Amino acid sequence: DVQLQASGGGLVQPGGSLRLSCAASGFTFGRYAMSWIRQAPGKGPEWVSRISSGGSTTYADPVKGRFTISRDNDKNTLYLQMNSLKPEDTAVYYCIIDGTNRVSQGTQVTVSS
Repeated sequence: DVQLQASGGGLVQPGGSLRLSCAASGFTFGRYAMSWIRQAPGKGPEWVSRISSGGSTTYADPVKGRFTISRDNDKNTLYLQMNSLKPEDTAVYYCIIDGTNRVSQGTQVTVSS
């Protein structure tokens, strides 16, 4: 049974950092590209970042230079290091398996002073 469990969200002040994790199980994690998406209050889902099975990364323009996606295939875990957080980064964050409808539960990130 495929499972994705996102964690690591919280309340942080502007300029702060958080690291999100997504623990995967039930499939061969290392063979799949993975992405993070987010949904802010009152808005539709927004793609944030993608990492290929080989480790190539891409980022949405609003987070480029501030967020870093990575993966540990030995631990079946996806990460999103978020630095220099802004209030507009406030959203529920989800990890997804690219090309599938497999989505984790969300983890809330709130950036506020």
